[in-house]
Amino acid sequence: MEKTLGSLAALIEGAEIIGNGETVIKDIEHDSRKATEGTLFVCMVGAHVDGHDFIPQAKEKGAVAIITDNENAFMPAGMDVLLVPNLKEALKVIVPFFYDYPAQRMRIIGITGTNGKTSISYMIRAMLRKMGFRVGLIGTIQIMIEDEVLPIHNTTPDVVELQHTMHMMLEKNMDYVVMEVSSHALDQDRVAGVEFDTVVFTNLTQDHLDYHKTLENYKLAKAKLFDMVSSPSNVKNGKTAVVNIDDEAGKFMLDHADCRHITYGIEKEASLKAENIQVLASGAKFDIKQQFGSLPLDLKITGIFNVYNVMAAAGAAMAEGVPLPFIKAALEEFSGVPGRFELVRGGQDFAVIVDYAHTPDGLENILHTARKICDNRIITVFGCGGDRDRTKRPIMGRIAAELSDVIVATSDNPRTEDPSFILSQVVEGVEQAVGNKQHEAIIDRREAIFRAVEIAQKGDIVVIAGKGHEDYQILKDKTIHFDDKEVAAEAIKAKMGE
Repeated sequence: MEKTLGSLAALIEGAEIIGNGETVIKDIEHDSRKATEGTLFVCMVGAHVDGHDFIPQAKEKGAVAIITDNENAFMPAGMDVLLVPNLKEALKVIVPFFYDYPAQRMRIIGITGTNGKTSISYMIRAMLRKMGFRVGLIGTIQIMIEDEVLPIHNTTPDVVELQHTMHMMLEKNMDYVVMEVSSHALDQDRVAGVEFDTVVFTNLTQDHLDYHKTLENYKLAKAKLFDMVSSPSNVKNGKTAVVNIDDEAGKFMLDHADCRHITYGIEKEASLKAENIQVLASGAKFDIKQQFGSLPLDLKITGIFNVYNVMAAAGAAMAEGVPLPFIKAALEEFSGVPGRFELVRGGQDFAVIVDYAHTPDGLENILHTARKICDNRIITVFGCGGDRDRTKRPIMGRIAAELSDVIVATSDNPRTEDPSFILSQVVEGVEQAVGNKQHEAIIDRREAIFRAVEIAQKGDIVVIAGKGHEDYQILKDKTIHFDDKEVAAEAIKAKMGE
């Protein structure tokens, strides 16, 4: 049904139209470059950019109206204005309505937690597709509509982008949307208007404290997802919370979920419990004990953290009614996610692994996994991002020093901070724990990766942590192309050519 400026204004108490309420709105957009004929242009004010400055460009592209909460804003001739008391609050209501609530017409699975979200989302996607469902995916790496790939800029897009993306997915007949839901997105209401059906909690460890300030605030942000799945305003049936009960925050999430619970774990009693676990270099084997018996799995992915990820994904699939044979087949075929414990092969007699681990817990997990499959030394290359939680830098330095044999500390995405200062905080933690282990600090990440590969010997594992799938590096004044896998492959080739 056609939406007019008046029909949008009617949703918001105190909204005022300056101009014609019968103006037909054909799209909503906050990027003036993407405006088209009939667009309602959203005048967002960000940390660095004010949308009001781009009204002329939006008009030139065909925008017919603007929405703003600034009554003193420039009111362009020939454009209607929807003036609202609070722009952010108004968008939470208007945008889902404009797109006819797409999340109410597909099954939506949301995954939150510090680590594991991406791997779990890809596993769930694989199981649903094995059943013949059409699946959209919204995550850290990319947006996928079946096999069509779209770029992504945030783990969870803002409310305008997210609703538009879901509308596209609905138009392309997706049955399911599987999405990673970040704590930032929950805190900032980017998922407003999304009705979730199954939600997953992975774990809660230190991350994003630059934003949330305390672990308690971080936990409360994550819990919003479980409030949402239990909302009395939901229109779909069959809601489930899938929760890692081994994690200290697991019970807290369950307390926020007034719906069916599926718990998973290794240590505690749970709906899904991993038993007979074997973590091997080639993969992992274990049984999922559940109410209908035991499901044996022989996986191509390895690590205790992946045992948890697999149980989380299996729990979500079970919640959505996927039969056990389909779960088993899809999981045993699953070979991993780009940049998640990914091997770089170049014929060398040592292993090189690239992983996205950028939190203390994430780094600890991959180094423990590497130790179990390592014949000789572990050489760890890692850094910490700038303009982010500074408190985790010495913690990650200490973990790397305790669990590695050689440490090469380097830059991650320094952003606006001085890379040498970031590195000094990482090295502080390394030196607290290092003993007499070999350690170096090399600001240039390319040089650091080449150094680690250069000193690698037969049977060693070189772990390159922090950036995983990312193919860029954010510096103070620019963003450059940088791919850990590409650089590692070049370093291996250079060494093999010796």
